[in-house]
Amino acid sequence: MNPTRPRPRAARVLLVVFAVLAAVHLVALLVRTATGSGGAHAVADAAVLATKPALMPVLAGYALTRGGPPLLAGALLFGCCGDTLLQIGGDLLFLLGMAAFAAGHVCYLVVFARRGTAPARSRTAAAAAVYVLAWGTLVALLWPGLPADLRGPVAGYSLLLTGMAFGSLRIGPLAAVGGLLFLLSDTLIATGIADWPQAPAPQFWVMLTYIAAQSALALGLLRTAGNPAPAAPATARPVQV
Repeated sequence: MNPTRPRPRAARVLLVVFAVLAAVHLVALLVRTATGSGGAHAVADAAVLATKPALMPVLAGYALTRGGPPLLAGALLFGCCGDTLLQIGGDLLFLLGMAAFAAGHVCYLVVFARRGTAPARSRTAAAAAVYVLAWGTLVALLWPGLPADLRGPVAGYSLLLTGMAFGSLRIGPLAAVGGLLFLLSDTLIATGIADWPQAPAPQFWVMLTYIAAQSALALGLLRTAGNPAPAAPATARPVQV
């Protein structure tokens, strides 16, 4: 049996499960923030810990049952590894979690190259300039507040993340929004590490933008499932007479 053959009924069930998990996770984050201690806080904390690692595997299962490319599922499962490692905490696990997300971005870039369509050269150059400028500006602003041992890894990771967001333009508007939301989510994490002022319930906003990002990337790619990027036309050979 082809593992990527679409299975609509299973896909619908998994999509509902993902939506419920996401809603429970986000609500639990708000409850945990609003209740400093007590039974409600403990229940909310348990719900957060249980639902976060489950989100991306369910979304990966949904993508596969929709006939999505295995590398899309791989990107989402690497996201699950990153989610779990960051949830445990600690400097080493933070770096390992960043590496897991980086591997997921590489998976996305490969899928974008295989299934995307390159925009016009002038638009590509302009978009690339904007993304590079945004990356350089952000790193420059964050640099003084980052711990010295994280400056290099954060700069390198953010460059790869920016490349992934730029690459998502090849897929279409929905995936491009997903790439931008991923940039926003990880920027919120970085500003917290750099001790910038945070919005109320900062983890809620991190996860809201992250869940929306992964969902938009997955759905954008699923729209291209089975439609790899067209190959360049072969160069015509002269006819010999």
